[in-house]
Amino acid sequence: MRAPVCLAALVGICSSHLAFAQDAGVTYSLNGAPGLLEMPTAQSADAGALAATFSYADGLARTTFTFQITDRLSGSLRYSIVDLYGDPTSTIVDGVFERGFDLRYRFNDETTYLPAIAIGLRDFLTPGRFGSEYLVASKTIGEALTVSAGLGWGAMGTRDGFDNPLGGLDAALDTRPIFDESTPEGQLASSQWFHGDAALFGGVEYQINESWGIKAEYASIAYPQQAFAPAVDVETPYNLGVTYRPRDGVQVGLAYLYGTEVALSGTFSLNANNRPGMSGRETAPVPVKVTATNSRAAATWDRAVLPEPVLQSALRTLLEAEGITLSGLNLTDTTARVRYVNGRYRSQAQAMGRVARLMTQVLPAPIQTFTLIPEDRGMPLSATTIMRRDLEQLENQPQASQTMFDRAVFADARDSAPPAIAPSNWTWGLGSYFAIIPFNEGGSVRVDAGLTLRGIYTIRPNLVIAGALGQSVINAAKDDPIADSTPDVQNVRTDGGYYGDDGVPVLQTLTVNHYARPARNLYSRVSLGYLERMFGGVSGELLWKPVDSHLGIGAELNYAAQRNTDMLFGFDEYDYDTVTGHISAYYDLGNGYHTQLDVGRYLAGDWGATLSVDREFANGFRVGAYVTQTDLSYDDFGDGSYSKGVRIVIPQDFFTGAATRASYSNTFQTQLGDGGARLELDGRLYDVVRDAHVADLSDTWGRFWR
Repeated sequence: MRAPVCLAALVGICSSHLAFAQDAGVTYSLNGAPGLLEMPTAQSADAGALAATFSYADGLARTTFTFQITDRLSGSLRYSIVDLYGDPTSTIVDGVFERGFDLRYRFNDETTYLPAIAIGLRDFLTPGRFGSEYLVASKTIGEALTVSAGLGWGAMGTRDGFDNPLGGLDAALDTRPIFDESTPEGQLASSQWFHGDAALFGGVEYQINESWGIKAEYASIAYPQQAFAPAVDVETPYNLGVTYRPRDGVQVGLAYLYGTEVALSGTFSLNANNRPGMSGRETAPVPVKVTATNSRAAATWDRAVLPEPVLQSALRTLLEAEGITLSGLNLTDTTARVRYVNGRYRSQAQAMGRVARLMTQVLPAPIQTFTLIPEDRGMPLSATTIMRRDLEQLENQPQASQTMFDRAVFADARDSAPPAIAPSNWTWGLGSYFAIIPFNEGGSVRVDAGLTLRGIYTIRPNLVIAGALGQSVINAAKDDPIADSTPDVQNVRTDGGYYGDDGVPVLQTLTVNHYARPARNLYSRVSLGYLERMFGGVSGELLWKPVDSHLGIGAELNYAAQRNTDMLFGFDEYDYDTVTGHISAYYDLGNGYHTQLDVGRYLAGDWGATLSVDREFANGFRVGAYVTQTDLSYDDFGDGSYSKGVRIVIPQDFFTGAATRASYSNTFQTQLGDGGARLELDGRLYDVVRDAHVADLSDTWGRFWR
């Protein structure tokens, strides 16, 4: 989902599970970040706080997604629909779509005598009408009153502005470039930062009780009446408001702005560090079966009494009760290698703990060395070797998880995995989908919601046929797609509004997929067929990723042909095909931070790179941002010379507490263009492989005994 409306999905998720975190001392502004009404404060939410804010005043509707990245750094993505003064200013242009990104950093914690101080950039990636920079200080007096004062530039420096106090550092800071409506989007706004006149702002917030609070501010935004400025009538700089928080994670607000407008707002928040369900609701694991010392010392076990097929059948039955599929078993007199598919537990470490406990229940006492090999798409991902005696000794000991991790041995699984057992052939499922599909210009979108029938036919564990059929139920667009305005660039994404718009069943995907382990530390994928809703072809990928390394290197090469808009089997409507591919570097920075750099050729034939940074919490909650820049011109790219966006993945067990590998995900990005477009493939190797490697296992190893 790629439009402002898709934030509604996040709010729906949040509002249905609201037993979690919002600081009693932090409220959110109409702009969606901690603040007063229009003006910011220097206060911060707790690290990991995630908030979605909707606010509306006549002619100005805003939807904001804010994430507290660290204790002091936060970022916001904002979508606005704003009425503008036209040219001449006697006219008003209705409902212009705007996008903006904010960053804010708090320098220090508030002390008994010193206020907290923060610096911020609003709408800083693109020169725009809302672009602002500010310095602000906030001080709490007593337990209920907070006073804030600051200095703003840009839009926040338009009321009673004065010469830039930073002008003495560089004369260029005295002048701010004039906003030009025709300036192509996508150009970094650094030439405007802290330039031009500055103005003072400030305000107070008083928390009456845990639920009710009042706010008053002096705003430094004048909303001047000039062409292409927001059509907001301003009679006074003073704004008043009230907030009501009926429960943790919910804030509603009412404000009277500029002596002319009434504004309404609602904020829904959660904290990625705190699971609403408090603890998992999965059943308790089977206890470790302790064997007698003399039995453990035996050199072998009697295969006539306990033949391997009997042991394999017993272990398979126990694992199935845990949602784990036995894929292979190899036994010697003293060792056991178990290959399995974890179908239930988000944490591979938790699945390993469950498998190991069940092995103690079934396997003869002389088998003292367990090698656990998780598998996905027929590929053995890693080999973790633990000792049975460690399971028996550590199960109920303090620091048992860390001790077990320190004693475990992690290795590549390619040469140690037992042969895979042939799985069942056919699985299917019926689900729903919801998509916001941007058109090529003007901010118009098509809303598409319906049902999806998915099926997988397994030929071999690593060779599967997968497909999905979709039936649209709701198919609505505000406007028809606009004719192509960039004839020199293929419409690889901007014609997305035409695809499947007739409401009949469509073929979303249909692919044959082969996964393999060609060598140690190497993984491969080949996919052939209808790869995604707009393209079909063949895709090949190779990944180098040692089990104990934080670094992974991948290469992907695709031949892609554009599908017909009826989303059936044809390719003749566009008669467009291309070769696209990337070299990718993945690095786990530790503490849940992951980076990815992709360099290569995109679907429209442009060359460039995409940089992604993600923060993943131990509970699986993941928030990331990306930016793509290519060699297409500003006019042809579709959204300036680069695109950017924010993505979020929320594991389903975060809310339910029930063990599952399912998750909710959304991508929030700027208006879709043809530049920087990649195939939307399912099952890229790094995401398949990494959760069974050491870096990811260490992050959730505390769940080994759960």
